[in-house]
Amino acid sequence: MNSIERNQPCEDQCPVKITADIIGSKWTTLVIRELLTGKKRYSEIQKALTGISPKMLTARLRLLESRKLVTRTAFPTIPPTTEYELTATGRKLEKVLGEMAIFGNELKKLDQD
Repeated sequence: MNSIERNQPCEDQCPVKITADIIGSKWTTLVIRELLTGKKRYSEIQKALTGISPKMLTARLRLLESRKLVTRTAFPTIPPTTEYELTATGRKLEKVLGEMAIFGNELKKLDQD
């Protein structure tokens, strides 16, 4: 944990804050999780995330695209087809989500005790 600066104010350039501002938004980590297995069409992501609205999914995908974590490829078909894929930078979040899964499993065990 050497990259976490302790006893320092968490201002706009704080690395933890920068990351939290992206993955801390509702649904964002789940969108990333869906894309970890490879390219997905918009409809595939929406089906996998029960309860997400089209407006929210579009907003999250646009956020991830603007931060260069996801690429969007639109195909000139009728109806239009769009695919999303994690960039090399976006793929680095796999470690973060993996640690979140480990922590979530630990919390589940505590709740069962």
